[in-house]
Amino acid sequence: MNDPYAVLGVSSSASDEEIKKAYRELVKKYHPDNYANNPLADLAEAKMKEVNEAYDAIVKMRTQGGGYQSSGRSGYGGGYQQSGGYSQGGSFAQVRQLINQNNLAEAERILRASQNNSAEWYYLMGMVSYRRGWLDDARQNFWTACSMDPNNMEYRQAMNNMNMNMNRGAYHNNGSNDLCTLCTTLYCMNCLCDSCN
Repeated sequence: MNDPYAVLGVSSSASDEEIKKAYRELVKKYHPDNYANNPLADLAEAKMKEVNEAYDAIVKMRTQGGGYQSSGRSGYGGGYQQSGGYSQGGSFAQVRQLINQNNLAEAERILRASQNNSAEWYYLMGMVSYRRGWLDDARQNFWTACSMDPNNMEYRQAMNNMNMNMNRGAYHNNGSNDLCTLCTTLYCMNCLCDSCN
């Protein structure tokens, strides 16, 4: 694996907030939704995987304290001491990776076991629901994430994508639209059959 700090475009002395910000910007840039029906989709997916792995590596290094000892390899800049508080970010990074791998059951299990229902928790739960096609749940979770952290571009983009899907007619309300269409069709057929007799 390449130097995780270089992958995120930050120095090894960057603060946790700087690392999160760089990570979020790269996720926004390489998110699969941005490359739907695009010949660069495979490249973006590979880059997204690399970004997630780099973020996970940094979180793991900082959670365990002391950083990664390079043992002759350059680039992993050790020595950063983290005094707690980042372990939740580590599980969220793991959830992001599981979502990207489409392991939604495990991602949801980790989220449900979490005691921290932060904006990121709601965003990630929204992503799990979105990938499963549960658009009502996804929209509600994205909305909650945006309400809790209105300045987060990643959350706002997810919410905007949901709204665009609604405007394009791709949004279904738990199948009730399909049921209405079926009932209307059956009613019309019944009327036509009655008029033929």
